[in-house]
Amino acid sequence: MTIASSSPPSRLPTGGAAEASSRTGTPQGVSGEDRGDGRLAALFIAPALLGFLVFLLWPTLRGIYLSFTRFNLLTPAEWVGLDNYVRMVNDPIFWDSLGVTVEYVAINIGVQTLAALAMAVLLQRLTQSAMLRGIVLTPYLMSNVVAGLVWLWILDTQLGIGNEIISGLGVDRVPFLADETWAIPTIALINVWRHVGYTALLLFAGLQAIPNDMYEAARVDGASEWRMFWRITMPLLRPVLAVVLIMTVIGSFQVFDTVAVTTAGGPANATNVLQYYIYGSAFGRFQFGYASAMSVALLVVLSAITILQYRLTRAGRTDLG
Repeated sequence: MTIASSSPPSRLPTGGAAEASSRTGTPQGVSGEDRGDGRLAALFIAPALLGFLVFLLWPTLRGIYLSFTRFNLLTPAEWVGLDNYVRMVNDPIFWDSLGVTVEYVAINIGVQTLAALAMAVLLQRLTQSAMLRGIVLTPYLMSNVVAGLVWLWILDTQLGIGNEIISGLGVDRVPFLADETWAIPTIALINVWRHVGYTALLLFAGLQAIPNDMYEAARVDGASEWRMFWRITMPLLRPVLAVVLIMTVIGSFQVFDTVAVTTAGGPANATNVLQYYIYGSAFGRFQFGYASAMSVALLVVLSAITILQYRLTRAGRTDLG
């Protein structure tokens, strides 16, 4: 008995798919639909990328270059090497401005963080009303300039309603923005008033990510609200709190507009923060090279502080399992 041998099944050439891809111009494993999605994504990213290049990257690189030059807008930039940085190190006003800025940052960050954390916890534990959250956020919708002008009128020594109330209570009027001792704390508290609602909502969003089961289990075990706050809320809120601190510290070091509309750096340079000194050097005395050097120094300081904060607070890690 003879068994007929069947021919093996035909197979496509192994190079067929690659040849087809080369003919169509599409990489192997990438469909036309994927290419279309990539092009659409690039189209949406393009405006933001263009803005980043034109308004952030190029000015930064230009500022770094100008920091090594003598430039006053009227004549071409003249290369002077490290002269601007040597001048900055020996400039007592620069160090005084840096000290004033650090004082402002310490008051602003300390008060704002504690107040925002308390507000966020109260919003989560007592009520989650959308209307109340909107009211908390209202001051943030006001620009820094408007907020500064409003508080400048309220705290005016002679005509301000705030000092009128203080005087009505039988207490001497307080020159909040005209006294060297009061000026920086007052400006810091003005900015706390404006930003605390926004910071509280950021922390509130972080609190929403904490599972309620943990609080319920702690209540069953008899834990108090205070104990739950320190053993549950704070450890699990740490990554969000760390990011919020990094953002607020960077923003605080860049304070300018509130100072400009309230005290203009006075009295006696008591509120001459670093950003205002940089602005005065560039647009008041046309020393753009020196102003650029101070700006680069501020960039280096903020970068170092951000890296240090990120590592110390372990912002990239969470305790949620």
